[in-house]
Amino acid sequence: MGWVAFVASPTYQRRFLANSALAGYAFGDVHAAVAHAGRMVAELPRLWLGAAMPCALTGEICVEQAYAAGRGIVFLTPHQGCFELSAQAAARRWSAERGPITVLYRPARQAWLAKVMETARNRPGMLAVPTTLAGVRQMIKALRRGEAVGLLPDQVPPEGQGQWSPFFGRDAYTMTLAVRLAQQTGAAVVLVRCERLSWGRGFVTHFEPLAQPLSEQMDVAVAQINQAMEHLIRQCPEQYLWGYARYKQPRAEAAPAAGGAA
Repeated sequence: MGWVAFVASPTYQRRFLANSALAGYAFGDVHAAVAHAGRMVAELPRLWLGAAMPCALTGEICVEQAYAAGRGIVFLTPHQGCFELSAQAAARRWSAERGPITVLYRPARQAWLAKVMETARNRPGMLAVPTTLAGVRQMIKALRRGEAVGLLPDQVPPEGQGQWSPFFGRDAYTMTLAVRLAQQTGAAVVLVRCERLSWGRGFVTHFEPLAQPLSEQMDVAVAQINQAMEHLIRQCPEQYLWGYARYKQPRAEAAPAAGGAA
């Protein structure tokens, strides 16, 4: 499925090659990511509607420490591996004791699809909220209760909700929400990636703390988040969605003076 999309869409192919090259990878280094994109799509029906998928956990001590300290947690994961499973796996491990994990989702324009997505993402131990002001308020309340929230910080935000920051050496319009949530609530930031094992052997979700505390300066803190995402991606570049339009420029946002996103 992934290779069909890669061959059939010149735009997707160009974006994949350009983004991976920007990060310093030859196509031979990351060509497996083409097939992994297809696997991601094929997994969605079960992720959204089927039985829970088995997933091992590693590095969860940093999560335990944050909960023990009475802090909320901001889980951050890139578009890598089976990223939707990472939140489900964390919810199965901690929600019964620590409360649900609140995740953001962008509602579909079609009413029927929006309903399906809402139902699908409200899995056991999870609470899905829309990308609206009301949804953000729910996330803040959850963090102040000592619960966890989940975000994809390499997702291009709507205009007015981000700022330009380097990502693999090129300015990318980057969400400020992850930083604001952590700064306003004192929540711990935990990095997460869900690795897809070969030959259908299952999945492993890896947790690790942010290398350094977030800066109080927004531009510095946003750059820290981007660097953290780069760090996770480089651990398993063959499972990153290199074809994602990471450098898209929102219509109402002016690109940086020196080589902004196209």
